Amino acid sequence: MQRTMEGKPGLQTVYQAVQALYHDPDPSGKERASLWLGELQRSVYAWEISDQLLHIHQDVESCYFAAQTMKMKIQTSFYELPADSHASLRDSLLSHIQNLKDLSPVIVTQLALAIADLALQMASWKGCVQTLVETYGNDPSSLSFLLEILTVLPEEVHSRSLRIGANRRSEIIEDLAYYSSTVVSLLMNCVEKAMDNEKMLIKTFRCLGSWFNLGVLDSNFMANNRLLMLLFQVLQQDQTSSNLHEAASDCVCSALYAIENVETHLNLGTQLFQGVLTLEVAYHMAVAREDMDKVLNYCRMFTELCETFLEKIVSAPGHDLGNLRTLELLLICAGHPQYEVVEISFNFWYRLGEHLYKINDAVLNSIFKPYIQRLLHALARHCQLDPDHEGVPEETDDFGEFRMRVSDLVKDLIFLVGSIECFSQLYSTLKDGNPPWEVTEAVLFIMASIAKSIDPENNPTLLEVLDAVVRLPESVHIAVRYTSIELVGEMSEVIDRNPQFLDPVLSYLMKGLCQPSLATPSAKAIQNICCVCRDHMAQHFNGLLEIARSLDSFSLPPEASVGLLKGTALVLARLPLDKISECLSELCSVQVESLKKLLSQDPNNGLSSDPTLFLDRLAVIFRHTIPSVENGQTHPCQKVIQEIWPVMSETLNKHRADNRIVERCCRCLRFAVRCVGKGSAALLQPLVTQMVNVYQIHQHSCFLYLGSILVDEYGMEEGCQQGLLEMLQALCVPTFQLLEQQNGLRNHPDTVDDLFRLFTRFIQRCPIVLLRSQVLMHVLQWAIAATTLDHRDANCSVMKFLRDLVHTGIANDHEENFEVRKDLIQQVMNQFGQQLVSQLLHSCCFCLPPYTLPDVAEVIWEIMVFDRPTFCRWLETSLKGLPKETSGGAITVTHKQLTDFHKQVTSAEECKQVCWALRDFTRLFR
Repeated sequence: MQRTMEGKPGLQTVYQAVQALYHDPDPSGKERASLWLGELQRSVYAWEISDQLLHIHQDVESCYFAAQTMKMKIQTSFYELPADSHASLRDSLLSHIQNLKDLSPVIVTQLALAIADLALQMASWKGCVQTLVETYGNDPSSLSFLLEILTVLPEEVHSRSLRIGANRRSEIIEDLAYYSSTVVSLLMNCVEKAMDNEKMLIKTFRCLGSWFNLGVLDSNFMANNRLLMLLFQVLQQDQTSSNLHEAASDCVCSALYAIENVETHLNLGTQLFQGVLTLEVAYHMAVAREDMDKVLNYCRMFTELCETFLEKIVSAPGHDLGNLRTLELLLICAGHPQYEVVEISFNFWYRLGEHLYKINDAVLNSIFKPYIQRLLHALARHCQLDPDHEGVPEETDDFGEFRMRVSDLVKDLIFLVGSIECFSQLYSTLKDGNPPWEVTEAVLFIMASIAKSIDPENNPTLLEVLDAVVRLPESVHIAVRYTSIELVGEMSEVIDRNPQFLDPVLSYLMKGLCQPSLATPSAKAIQNICCVCRDHMAQHFNGLLEIARSLDSFSLPPEASVGLLKGTALVLARLPLDKISECLSELCSVQVESLKKLLSQDPNNGLSSDPTLFLDRLAVIFRHTIPSVENGQTHPCQKVIQEIWPVMSETLNKHRADNRIVERCCRCLRFAVRCVGKGSAALLQPLVTQMVNVYQIHQHSCFLYLGSILVDEYGMEEGCQQGLLEMLQALCVPTFQLLEQQNGLRNHPDTVDDLFRLFTRFIQRCPIVLLRSQVLMHVLQWAIAATTLDHRDANCSVMKFLRDLVHTGIANDHEENFEVRKDLIQQVMNQFGQQLVSQLLHSCCFCLPPYTLPDVAEVIWEIMVFDRPTFCRWLETSLKGLPKETSGGAITVTHKQLTDFHKQVTSAEECKQVCWALRDFTRLFR
């Protein structure tokens, strides 16, 4: 709940708080002022105080705070105002923006947003565009703020902060389309009056772009409009300033985006197409002047042109609007020495590849192949490190991230050129020439990107490359060795088919592992080879064990060392069963000894006692040691896990207050339980006892998750069900207390997620036990309350629980306990059905983002399948409870829309139809 202010504060107090926020040298003073002003903004007094501050306009800071508050209140708390105050608020805001227009541009923008948001919500303000243009359009001193309002108005139509609903939005868009010619005429007048006034031109182009973005301008009218000609004139001129150039470029991009459906906007499309093609000379001039801002702007426009005409380029390459001059422009940009330029076009190249892949036409692919080849050559050049670069390639800086995006793009486009053809050509540039090290490294990098897409069967080039790489002398540049190791890791399929390479490859990688700067890629490559060549690697298991024993002697980050252990565990699972137990024990012993050492060390010796590294290593070993065990055989890992339990238990106990460490302990135990399944029965009692005891004091949600794993493994064992139910009840008491706190659900989404995962496992494994328990009523009340939570994972868990709960009354009707289950669910629905349906509908309309709707639809579908006639009545009652009008007086939902939705849902024959109906219906409230 929001805290409310005790009473209206005095203006002097507000001024002091604003001054403290901006000027108090003490950070704690700023923090206190910020909290107090935030509380003021949430209070109902904010309306009057903001109005007074703007009227007095004592200084820039207080006016900015007031303007921002006004905008925020209109966006989020418009319902606080009575309808008869809306007109006076509008008049007051228009008076403020006129009086403050010269104080500060940011204040004008905030007030313009407030006016726009008011206009969108205030149904009684008809033809607001016409009113504003008539009132201020002929006053040169008012043009600046008028254009600001007309710029933000279309931008706010789809604002997520304003829940104006689809009906009102459609009404507004129609209204704006009707008055768009008025706005264009105003903009043309502004341009004529502006002449050399650059600021006015920038505002004009920004405003025009905003109206293009909304898609309400008449494209035939705009096709022959002087504003369009002016845009291209500005962009062709060498002396255009950076700010004006950016505004014009943004406007052209908005226009291109607005005509995505080219056929219906052919005239405007043709004008834009021809206009952008005229900018090639200007691009070259910007390159010659080294004006990077303009170069990037031109590349943005060329890319947007290609994006808009992509369908034409693919369906009619070389003809009319499919003219491939567009691709030439992008390749010219790809030739620019700065990689940031070519990067702008990546999304287009990806989409082109996607289109061609779907069409799958060899003739069509051959038309585009030369363009892709040229692009790949340019990309290989852009991936080159500086000749004076020392050390290995950085993967986390901007250039490293660019190279990763290049790698992804190459993988998506390589089918057009042919993987093996490209790979062979790249290799021949290294074999036949003697290029500088930075060229060699970049070529190896591109080869590593495509190695996996080549068929590893009978391919002599691949074997030749592999042979050449493992023979690289240690004297080559360290970056070349680094990338060659990455290439070897990508060629693990080739090694699997040609095991004669395994020894030299492992020898090569071991050298890298022992060298600090090469250790990480070497570890990743060994991990890849272990994953792919498990059977061949079994004979090398002792070598892997040696690496595992001395992991900490290598310069490896934690994830690389964990990766090595993953590879080792995958190979371990392929050993004979009688060997696995002994080898697993050895593999774990290093980590267990380290944990024991930490437990016994003096807590005051200043050394770290953090066990997470060793817990993560144990977790990955258990997770990936999955041997084939026949029924009746003792699981080879069972003995090892029982031996490790005391150390795990002690570690958990020692660090029970530390959420991060407890989470790692639970994760490790989860994989240990999953590894041996029912073989972990001996741990069940002590583990549950310890979990429950610690949870009473420290509510780490990972215990709930671990509980769900235990229910999943043992829930169908009758002898375990009562104990598991007692565990559930013991865990629920502190959990419900936590969630009952103020904003409990919102503040603890992880707990909600893990709690409902636990309930779901009960419903899946032993439904009758939960359905007959004392705790069920509380569970259902919390489930209904949590349907409003807009946290992705938590909401998904709640909906899955509700879906599976209701489904229990329908599923497996051949089983002997079906009637019992059905009766129990019937009792639940009799008590909670109406409340649940109403809450689900309310949550969809007012609380949840659209991506959650498929999950909600599944719950509604199950309720309907269980008892369609009763559900029809519940839905009707729920719909009657929805508001029909907004606080601004606009119609939210008509009677026909309500009855149509009811019919669509109740007559649905599959779940996806319910989802489609929900999607359309909830738009009326967004």
